[in-house]
Amino acid sequence: MQVEAHAKINWALRVTGRRDDGFHDLETLFQEISLHDTLTIEPAEQFSFTCDDRTIPTDERNLVVRAARALDSPPVAIHLQKRIPAGGGLGGGSSDAAATLVALAKMFSLDAPLEELALRLGSDVPFFLLGGTAYATGRGEVLTPLPSSGEIPLLLLFPPERVITAKAFAMLRGFSPALGIARYREMIADDFLSHADELINDFEAPVFAARPHLGVLASRLRDAGAAWARMTGSGSTIVGAFRDVATRDAAMLLFADVRHVAA
Repeated sequence: MQVEAHAKINWALRVTGRRDDGFHDLETLFQEISLHDTLTIEPAEQFSFTCDDRTIPTDERNLVVRAARALDSPPVAIHLQKRIPAGGGLGGGSSDAAATLVALAKMFSLDAPLEELALRLGSDVPFFLLGGTAYATGRGEVLTPLPSSGEIPLLLLFPPERVITAKAFAMLRGFSPALGIARYREMIADDFLSHADELINDFEAPVFAARPHLGVLASRLRDAGAAWARMTGSGSTIVGAFRDVATRDAAMLLFADVRHVAA
């Protein structure tokens, strides 16, 4: 079995408060995008996991391994072809885990509580069981599907810097009020990109202060014609959204100095 594990971006990411359990309350608008990893899974005599990216751990630190263990399925050999940069705020590890859960449950006809297992693996993992566009609150696991904002051309920039999520939370300077799902519905229905000023990421200010180069990349995207340009997740990937493919493709020519991909 071969399955795709798609990346996500956060159109908006507001941190609305700190919880008693040590986590933070979030309000975010998730968007599944075309960039994806590929997992190849086949029955085997004993479990094994390999990856074409040697920087990716292949032991219990990897969410694919933990997802397979959580399902307690018959043994399989899993190979991961990695395209989503690790530590970039694109949810690659979480997506890989969700794809593993779904694939193994289907392969072996397992009646397993996938949503429950997904949340145990990580706050972002439940979204990848759903995909598409979704409004999320809580830790990011309370999900409501929303209509798509349409086919919006994206340009993703992958700077060499990586941002550790825990450190990003520690750098937060304050909290933002939630907009509420009704407001996001209105924006999606009414020329989504014209509401770019409301589509903020609370991690940007502290992360950009610590790593100014990332802020410069966002500014360069806007100068290149992006209607919206933000860091996604806790970083470090910077995403630009364009009104048409031609403008996006022209902008790509301006970023020969940084790894990038169209989505």
